Amino acid sequence: MKRPARPMPRLARRALFGAAVLALVAWSLGPALWQALTALKPDAQITRTPLVYLPRPVTWEHVVRLWQRKPFGTYLLNSAWVSGWATLLCVTVAALAAARVARLSARSREGLLLGLLVISLFPPILLLFPLYEGARSLGWINHSLALILPYAALNLPLALWVLESAFRQLPPALDEAARMDGLSALQRLVRIHVPVAVPAVATTALLVFIFCWNEFMLAVTFMTRDDKKTVTAGIASVSGASVYEIPWGQLSAAVLIATLPLLLLVLLFQRPIVAGLTRGAVKG
Repeated sequence: MKRPARPMPRLARRALFGAAVLALVAWSLGPALWQALTALKPDAQITRTPLVYLPRPVTWEHVVRLWQRKPFGTYLLNSAWVSGWATLLCVTVAALAAARVARLSARSREGLLLGLLVISLFPPILLLFPLYEGARSLGWINHSLALILPYAALNLPLALWVLESAFRQLPPALDEAARMDGLSALQRLVRIHVPVAVPAVATTALLVFIFCWNEFMLAVTFMTRDDKKTVTAGIASVSGASVYEIPWGQLSAAVLIATLPLLLLVLLFQRPIVAGLTRGAVKG
């Protein structure tokens, strides 16, 4: 008679789980770490064979050259301006809509959310030509509105999905009591919905901000002047002394600098983000 297989000891299971988590973290952080190391290497070590993994010595020449050759500070400010206003507009409209959608009947709510999901599946490149023609006819080429409005609209389905799920957890009695006290829909949103669902709102705002910050296609199409480019379009304009030269060090430094603001935001709002993802943002 065949003996049943013995269960794996708890210590071995924990070691296996830890190794899997470590491998996942290394796989996720590896590209970012390699970019950071490349930004700190001298040019001779970047393309040397065999590979030089650690910079010897550490150099800041690529960061200095990047700031001397390109107005990278302007790129960062442009991205912050566009992403900030697009996030504010998107989250405001999504919150107003989500507060109403959350009180619809289950059938109407699911149909509306499913329609938004289908719309969001279409690639944004399908909208590039009509958006460009609209921006050109309005004189918005090299104007921040050419990016703010499309960014807010493209991220609206995601924001509505997350906020609707969070607002639906609020007791309907709160809305009824506020309505009887004479509060308008906007007043109920500002005084009741947003304060109670702060984690979900913070999570939504950060996700929308990251998507706006990282967007490339519309930014490189609508912003042709160097002083109007966002950080992604600015990185694309970094070039070498000739068409045959690729400034890997400066490109890596540009990517590193562009990533640091997002990293600081995530660390700053870590607690509300985790709370939003584990409570209101994921409950059905």
